[in-house]
Amino acid sequence: MHTKLTLAIALSAMTLGVAGCAAPAPSTAPSPESPAASAAPSPDFALDITGAPGRISQAGLTVLTAEGNVDHYHAHLDVLKDGKPIAVPANIGITAGADHRANGISALHTHDTTGVVHIESPTAGQVFTLGQLLTEWGVLGGTGAPGTGGGSLDGWTVYVNGRKFDAGIRDLPFKAHDEIVLSYGTAPATIHASYDFPPGE
Repeated sequence: MHTKLTLAIALSAMTLGVAGCAAPAPSTAPSPESPAASAAPSPDFALDITGAPGRISQAGLTVLTAEGNVDHYHAHLDVLKDGKPIAVPANIGITAGADHRANGISALHTHDTTGVVHIESPTAGQVFTLGQLLTEWGVLGGTGAPGTGGGSLDGWTVYVNGRKFDAGIRDLPFKAHDEIVLSYGTAPATIHASYDFPPGE
């Protein structure tokens, strides 16, 4: 049975890498501009924290003991299915022990459910992609093997800063302050072109 995320995991994730990102507390509300503000959890997109180490490795990333501080920037992700928001979970790219306390972190991760994606790398110039985040999350385009993502990328469309991105969903690189919308089925009436990042992000 999948281990459910607990408040302890969300709170302990904040303690990793004190010198790293000053992330908002998990209860910080997303921008009213963001569809994620009213997102309800979807069982198809739930995060299985127990599989995090394997999925981080499958994404070609490493479990670190603290957030990196060489390259540090943020992007924002909205996921929409038939125009309705799907919550981007807290703690993607974060590992936890048997006590449900965070014990490791990838350079590519989330802290809360606002959809803000944190890139905090110990090395300069590494490119991080949407495909890597989806792999860490365990959704869309995986092989279906244990610990990998399930679900096809067919029918999904990605937009960056309001414009359709045609080079391939998994290959989309994260860049500072990009607003990324991943949409399936019925397109939303409005594709957001920007996100109101908190001061300092």
